[in-house]
Amino acid sequence: MFMRANTTTHSGKRIRAIVSGSIGNLVEWYDWYAYAAFSLYFAPVFFPGKDATANLLQTAGIFAVGFLMRPIGGWLFGSLADRKGRKWAMTLSVLIMSFGSMMIAVTPSYNQIGIAAPVLLLLARLLQGLSVGGEYGTAATYLSEMAGKGRRGFFSSFQYVTLIGGQLVALGIQLILQNLFLTSEQMHNWGWRIPFFIGALLSLVAFYLRRNMEETADFEKSKHASNEQKGSLKELLHHPKAVATVVGLTLGGTIAFYTYTTYMQKFLVNTVHLSKAESTQLTFASLFIYAMLQPLFGALSDKIGRRPLLIGFGILGTLLTVPILTMLSHTTDLFTIFLLMMAALLIVSGYTSINAVVKAELFPAKIRALGVGFPYSVTVALFGGTAEYLALWFKNAGNETGYYWYTTACIFISLLVYVFMKDTKKTSLIEKGA
Repeated sequence: MFMRANTTTHSGKRIRAIVSGSIGNLVEWYDWYAYAAFSLYFAPVFFPGKDATANLLQTAGIFAVGFLMRPIGGWLFGSLADRKGRKWAMTLSVLIMSFGSMMIAVTPSYNQIGIAAPVLLLLARLLQGLSVGGEYGTAATYLSEMAGKGRRGFFSSFQYVTLIGGQLVALGIQLILQNLFLTSEQMHNWGWRIPFFIGALLSLVAFYLRRNMEETADFEKSKHASNEQKGSLKELLHHPKAVATVVGLTLGGTIAFYTYTTYMQKFLVNTVHLSKAESTQLTFASLFIYAMLQPLFGALSDKIGRRPLLIGFGILGTLLTVPILTMLSHTTDLFTIFLLMMAALLIVSGYTSINAVVKAELFPAKIRALGVGFPYSVTVALFGGTAEYLALWFKNAGNETGYYWYTTACIFISLLVYVFMKDTKKTSLIEKGA
C-alpha cells in the first residue's frame, strides 16, 4: 500500500514537472512568434522608411537574431544547464525572455526618441534570440530526463506541442485583436504592444512555475563530475559521433519543419494565390492538428523505437516533397490544399515528435544539454533559418521547383543518417549516470 502511494506521488511530481517545463516552453515560443506576427504593425514605428540608418539596423537585427544569437544561446544555456542544473538554466531563460518582451512593449517610437528606438528594439530581440536559442536544448534535456523510461517519447513530444502552441497562441491573439477589439489604425498606433505585455506577464508566470520545479535525477547523479567535464565545448569534442548525428538528423527535419510551417503561409499567398485570410485560417487549422499529432507519434516511438519513425519521415519526405509542393502550387480547391498540407505535416511528425528525445539519449548527463542544444541550434541557424530566404530566392530566379529538390536532397541526407544510426531507445544514455 505504501509503495503504491509512493509511486503515485512520484508520478504526480513527474507530471507536474513536465507540465511546468512545457508551459514555460510554450510561453518562450509565444514571445518569439509574437514578434513575427505583429511586425507588420510596429515596423513603421521603429524603422521609418526615409531613415537609412534605421533600415540598416533593422537588417542587422534580423541577421543577428536569426544567425548569431540562437547558437550562442544553445551554447550558453546548454553549458549552464550541465553545470548548474536544468531547472536553473530554464528559469533564467524564461526570465530573459520576459525582459525582452517588456522592452518591446514599452520602447517609445522613433519619432519620440530617434535612433534609440530601433537600437532598443534590436537589443530586446537579441535577448529573445539568446533565450529561445537556449530553450530547445535545456527543455529537451529536462523533459527527456523527467519522463519515465517507458514513456519518454510520449512526454518529450510535448516540447513540439508547446512550440507549435506558442505560434498558435500568437496567431490567435492577433486574430482576436484584429477582428473583435481594435481597428487597423488602433493596431498600428498602440494595439501591437498588447501581445508583448501579455508575453511578459506569461513569462513571469512561467518563471514562477519553473522556480518550483524539481531538478532531474540525472543531473543530481552527474554532480560528482568535475567542472572541466560538465558543459564544456572541450568535453563535447569527446563525443564527435553524437554531435555529427545531431547535425545529420536535424538537417532534413528542420528544413521540412520551416517549409511546412513558417514558410507555408507565404507560399499559399505568393504561389497558390490564396487570400491572406484563407492562408491564415488554413495554417491555423493545420498547425492545431499537427500539434495534437505529436504525442501520438511520441507514444508510438515508445512501442516500436525511434528509428522506424525517423526512417519513415526520411523515405516519405524524399519521395513525396516534390509531388506535394508541386500539387499545392497547381491547386485552387481549399479542401485539397488542406489535405496536402496535413499530409506533409503528418510526414514531418516522424521527425518533430521525437527529435528532442533522440538527441538527449545520445549524450551522458554531464554534457547532455550542451550536446543537444549547441549542434542543433547551429544546424537550425544555417539551414532552418535560411529555408524561407532560399525558397523566395528560387522563386525570384524563376526556378521555384529548385527549392523543392533542395529540400528533398537535405531530407535524403538525413535519411542516410537514420539508416545507419542505432535506435537510441535501445542505447539511451539517460539514467546511466554521468
